[in-house]
Amino acid sequence: MQRIHLDHSSSKSIHPQVIKIMMPYFSQKHGNPSTIYSQGHEAKEAIEDAREGVASLIGAKSNEIIFTSGATESNNLAIRGVSYRNRTKGDHLISSTIEHMSVINPLKYLGKKGFKTSYIPVDRYGTIDLEVVKKTIDNNTILASVIYANGEIGTIEPIREISEIVHSKNAYLHVDAVAAAGQIPIDVKKDNIDLLSLSSNDLYGPKGVGALYIKEGTRIQPIIYGGGQEKGLRSGSENIPGIVGMAKAAEISSRNMNNESRRLRALRDNLITGILDTIKESYLNGHPTMRLPNNVNIRFKYIEGESLILSLDMEGVSASSGSACTSKTLEPSHVLRAIGLPHEDAHGSLLFTLGSGNEEEDINYVLSILPRIVKKLRKISPLTPKSLLEDT
Repeated sequence: MQRIHLDHSSSKSIHPQVIKIMMPYFSQKHGNPSTIYSQGHEAKEAIEDAREGVASLIGAKSNEIIFTSGATESNNLAIRGVSYRNRTKGDHLISSTIEHMSVINPLKYLGKKGFKTSYIPVDRYGTIDLEVVKKTIDNNTILASVIYANGEIGTIEPIREISEIVHSKNAYLHVDAVAAAGQIPIDVKKDNIDLLSLSSNDLYGPKGVGALYIKEGTRIQPIIYGGGQEKGLRSGSENIPGIVGMAKAAEISSRNMNNESRRLRALRDNLITGILDTIKESYLNGHPTMRLPNNVNIRFKYIEGESLILSLDMEGVSASSGSACTSKTLEPSHVLRAIGLPHEDAHGSLLFTLGSGNEEEDINYVLSILPRIVKKLRKISPLTPKSLLEDT
């Protein structure tokens, strides 16, 4: 059976050009950048070139990029590093109710260490309430951590407006841009962002590597101590193949972004329209227009998303019901609950995230099988109204 992968939010394949450029650094170019002989210089030069490549994706300077093991470490370094370094200024942190768990859990940890966190609500589309941000931030606030675009419901946040509010109180702004980078243009200077997290795998690069943009002058301290690599902010021998691969992935994403986003947006809209037009009691989650080009999150009344995922899997389609990082729990997505969905509706949501390998035929195939799957599952659900079964 030919597989159709529509779960690019959890995993993307590595671009062939990325694999090619990484290969020599596993064997011939195996130098340690901390050494002073020629192989070490070669490795150090590769890192600095990669720093430039990643920086160009977001409009940063190369000396503002720190390489990490992935987005989770980047988020932890940004949140914990800034909070501890600036504790003499205040102890108040701000975030939103739809953040990734790699933001929420560090904030919970800091809460046990005496910091106070305010979570800004979102509207039914998942957009952060700017008025609440204005009312919540004060002179005791040292950091706001806000997602650029939510990977579950696709909603893109008003980052520039949030930045103005945050900096009016001389606080720092950290942005988790993992889901957005490579799909929509990001300029950390124009948006006045102080810290921004990136993931290699979400750019069609290798897993296990990420980056943190840190604006010059930002007061931050390390959370991992050791030999002082990455300007002392991220000790540990550098993952040279991964770093080189991430930079190549960033270069390709930047070059192809406009055309690829336009292509995915057309597929996305066809899939959304096809589902909503053919399946009764189906609804779009997230903002209808201010959303990521590849994101389709639909809720179906009277059935569960897990049943839909398993049924689609049997038909050769990979999809998800939310973030892969929260799939280990039976609780409904905190993001869907935050936009006001009751438990039963949140449980009935299905997430398709499109990627480079998807074509129109994939969308047509999903639209040909999904109505039948939904009808079958509703027939065995005790919650389905008789009138709906008769209509379908």
